[in-house]
Amino acid sequence: MPKRTANLTINSELLIIARSLNINISSVLEAALTEIVKQKKREKWLEENKDAINVYNEKIDEFGLFSDELRTFTKTQTLKEFSFECYGDAYERWK
Repeated sequence: MPKRTANLTINSELLIIARSLNINISSVLEAALTEIVKQKKREKWLEENKDAINVYNEKIDEFGLFSDELRTFTKTQTLKEFSFECYGDAYERWK
């Protein structure tokens, strides 16, 4: 994406320290802003789609998933418990 110049106000002492530590302020701001924008977009999407998500979850609770008969673990079983059953103590040594 093309870059664009932007003016902003920042704590002057913080700016001096960041420059003395050779911190690329533009890169840090862009990375932080990218994460904040991603989180806000996610929150907005979830809010906009919460009704559909709730309806979908209700249908799953009522009818289950097509793969319910195929899975080898229970809904209440944790991944750790499932992994231990399948792989024994190899899971404990691996993690």
